[in-house]
Amino acid sequence: MVRGRGLGEPDGRLDVACAEAPLVDGDELAAGLPAGSQEVQDLQAGGIAEGLEGQNEIGRRRGRAPRAGCDRKLVSGHRSINIDILVGPVKAGRGPHPKGFPARICGGKRGTMFQIRRSDERGHFDHGWLDTRHSFSFGDYNDRRFMGFRDLRVINEDRVRPGQGFGTHGHRDMEILSYVLEGGLAHKDSMGNGSVIVPGDLQYMSAGTGVRHSEFNASETEPVHFMQIWILPNAEGQPPRYDQKRFAPESTAGRLRLVASGSGADGSIAIRQDVNVYASRLDPGQTVTLTLPEGRHLWTQILRGDVDVNGRILAAGDGLAASNETDFRFAAGAAPAELLAFDLA
Repeated sequence: MVRGRGLGEPDGRLDVACAEAPLVDGDELAAGLPAGSQEVQDLQAGGIAEGLEGQNEIGRRRGRAPRAGCDRKLVSGHRSINIDILVGPVKAGRGPHPKGFPARICGGKRGTMFQIRRSDERGHFDHGWLDTRHSFSFGDYNDRRFMGFRDLRVINEDRVRPGQGFGTHGHRDMEILSYVLEGGLAHKDSMGNGSVIVPGDLQYMSAGTGVRHSEFNASETEPVHFMQIWILPNAEGQPPRYDQKRFAPESTAGRLRLVASGSGADGSIAIRQDVNVYASRLDPGQTVTLTLPEGRHLWTQILRGDVDVNGRILAAGDGLAASNETDFRFAAGAAPAELLAFDLA
């Protein structure tokens, strides 16, 4: 059995250092999984490790700590809560699991890796004015198994009460996307931008050398429900920049619409990383497909409804990571569904 390094693990609240984690092998990974299950058979047979044998030496490199952290004050009317968040890159080491891939993996065909991140397993904080769920480690939520996936660092699902929001705070060296599901999100930043984004809009902010901004629920009567996504940039110290585009409902209906990419292809927002971000809305029973080039990786985040992804049923709030697989089929269940798909290097 090939042995390699696991993921980095958090060290403290303000800064997270990617330290060397315990060695793992197939038998250790299979511990706790249902006896005789496909996952156990794949792990014990060595199928996953065998397919990644060439990465073992690379996996012995250690990760890099973020440049810095900051203290963000989340403002709620006259109340405030201090939460330490990361603003610099965190890069997990490459090992027998892809960069940022959790230590527990689920086998598919020989050499294929799938990991389902269930909605109710995410980090969850209810501050009254803010209800937030974290797919990956963020702020006070630290889980060394979930430090991101490839260059995807943060997926937060936020619900903010009417008239409340995030006071002015800073970011640097991070690609930040905001995708609204319900309501309106008001944004102001130190670059002079100010707008309200609503469902169908995608907002992009490249923090670069540093930017300060605020985000508030634009309504005094209705909540806002949105996704915030952070992607590591392809280089540090770049000038900050901003973009915002509207993708009409019909443009994402029954198809995977490219909404952000490193190339800016097909009218998508151009971001500073080799990532393609797709949005899709599916009617009940509707199916779409996606083919990735060899060596690419997929993360899917389900936003509404139930979706069957290559035979794995995902519900709203669930995420799925996949490596060593090129062909994907997304099929909506009995209700309308909405999803984001990330094609990652």
